[in-house]
Amino acid sequence: MPSSKQVGQESAANKKIGGVPTIHYFDFQSRGRGQVVRLLWEDAGIAYTDVRYSFDEYPQYKKSKIEDMNPTATIPVVELNGKILTQSYAILRHFARQLGAYDGETEDEKYWADAMCDIVLDWRTLFIQAFFSPDKDKTYPAHEKGDRANFLKAMQQHLTSSDLSNSGPFIIGKKITYADLVLYQICHDENLTQNGRAGLKDYPRLAKLIDAVEGRDNIKKFLQSDRYLG
Repeated sequence: MPSSKQVGQESAANKKIGGVPTIHYFDFQSRGRGQVVRLLWEDAGIAYTDVRYSFDEYPQYKKSKIEDMNPTATIPVVELNGKILTQSYAILRHFARQLGAYDGETEDEKYWADAMCDIVLDWRTLFIQAFFSPDKDKTYPAHEKGDRANFLKAMQQHLTSSDLSNSGPFIIGKKITYADLVLYQICHDENLTQNGRAGLKDYPRLAKLIDAVEGRDNIKKFLQSDRYLG
């Protein structure tokens, strides 16, 4: 049976989004596309119901439950007030708009957050292919030296060459966006945020963003809680 846990207490942020959402996702440490949705909710102080599926039990529920909610039978899936929300980055943008935060204010800020998010989407696709390959012992080391290194260089260059990014620690400056959480999550999943940021020593601007995300009060509390699974 999947586990279900109520996280947090209803807050003003819950009122803004219209209730307490339920997320369906894997019980896979604190990683993946579904985890970044949780991360936004944690940062915003949103209470939510966390339903987690083990990899072994997921195929059964994929056919009997998830497919009924989402025709593509993929997770995360979010339920809220009878609505079904799918596609993790669309979910993030949706809640950002409802909260009136995490999305930038000007069109330039919104564009830059969206553009950086899309770059991470390309990065994550290649990461997943390499990490879950039957030949992971070969494909993932090749990914680390190839695609991952290229994306790290690109992110470092983008963050240092943009006037918006240069005005603060985050992608659009002093205000965090959903895209910062997306970028943080891929770095976390690639084990770049751990071990004293050793994997980011050549990318100081990116490390600065990671530090700023982890330094936020609610995220810091989350990382120190039993909800954070490494």
